[in-house]
Amino acid sequence: MNLRGPTVPAPVHPPDPPTRFRAVAAAVLAYAVAMAFLESAVVVYLQRALGIDPRALFPLPDPILTGDFAAIEVGREAATLVMLGTVGWLAGRSGLERLAWTVVAFGTWDIFYYFWLWAFIGWPSSLGTRDLLFLFPVPWTGPVWAPVAVSLGLAGFGLAAARRIRGGWPVRAGRAQVVAGVAGGLVVILSFALDASRILAGGAPDAFAWPIFAVGLAIAAWGATTALGAPTDYPARAPTTSPTGPPPDR
Repeated sequence: MNLRGPTVPAPVHPPDPPTRFRAVAAAVLAYAVAMAFLESAVVVYLQRALGIDPRALFPLPDPILTGDFAAIEVGREAATLVMLGTVGWLAGRSGLERLAWTVVAFGTWDIFYYFWLWAFIGWPSSLGTRDLLFLFPVPWTGPVWAPVAVSLGLAGFGLAAARRIRGGWPVRAGRAQVVAGVAGGLVVILSFALDASRILAGGAPDAFAWPIFAVGLAIAAWGATTALGAPTDYPARAPTTSPTGPPPDR
């Protein structure tokens, strides 16, 4: 019988001191907040240049859905994701940690994007204000509180995962967790995209499908919670062995 318990794989990188984690977290958060400021300012400039009143966003003005502006806007959205992914890649030391820092950056950027818009122009007036979230591959719409809720979850779970990885503790990223994360995300996206045909036809979004949104969020949250529930009842360092090898099982 093996009295030493189950074998635990050693971390790829040695654990960092807490001060190192805090320094990396501060850098990623500062980048995301500054990027949100810059993007909010760009949005304000575009609205002023195109004569768009954010308080009367729907039905969408024609330039947003047609012509060169639509292609530029989709490109801007893609560039935003590349920039957030890049800072996550630079901050992390493994694939899973890079993903964790990427979602931290994304969540923080999204929250402060709305904060800076509110500070600049007083919009959104409330968390229930409807917004155009993305244009690719179809228009996504929803009340401001919905993307903010997603972003709070991303930032919180991402920080928790990055902290565990930096400390040498495991994150359980098995098939169930991956499926839950992807499936939950797709259901959330579905709740945002249900009104796409109505928006493309020049209409305004209908009532938000919050039950679908809640189901997707719950599925993704289950995956993230179980991923962070891996055991930590062993030292957060690579195990050492004697020159003659590990002691025999008894």
